[in-house]
Amino acid sequence: MDTWEPTWPGRPPGAGSLGQRIATLRVDRGWTQQHLADRVGISRVAVSHLETDLNTPSERTVALLAGLFRLEPHDLVAGTSYPTAKSDRLPLVVTRWTEVEHQLALLTRDLWWLDGADGAHERAASPVVEQVLGTWDAALAKLADSVHDPGEAALVATAREAVAHRRAR
Repeated sequence: MDTWEPTWPGRPPGAGSLGQRIATLRVDRGWTQQHLADRVGISRVAVSHLETDLNTPSERTVALLAGLFRLEPHDLVAGTSYPTAKSDRLPLVVTRWTEVEHQLALLTRDLWWLDGADGAHERAASPVVEQVLGTWDAALAKLADSVHDPGEAALVATAREAVAHRRAR
């Protein structure tokens, strides 16, 4: 005998659910609903409603979620119940990296250069090295004051230690 199981309005069965996709991506990153809500600028209850398909996210929310999950908006909603009319209005690309990640990548490049590019030799202490490290010290201090995410705050703290260690050599 077939049983009838109620579903939320608009919720497709199985893997076609955008809410299930969002929940899976969130859990894969070890984030709580509150953490995701804070990063997107919505309430935890709104995240819960998205994940259970009670609400359909706006184009803005899809774009923000896609960026957080390092996807393009169309890739996030592909194969889901997300309305075609809304999908047509999604941006083609979104920002996928935070300012912290960008700055730390630039710092890594500069430290690589200061260490002689190939790591085989170390540049002698010079005014240029001190100037570069001093600039990074100030930039990282400013960045540390503006970071709200605990994970990113830890990354900035580690980078500040690396610069301090390099200056002490």
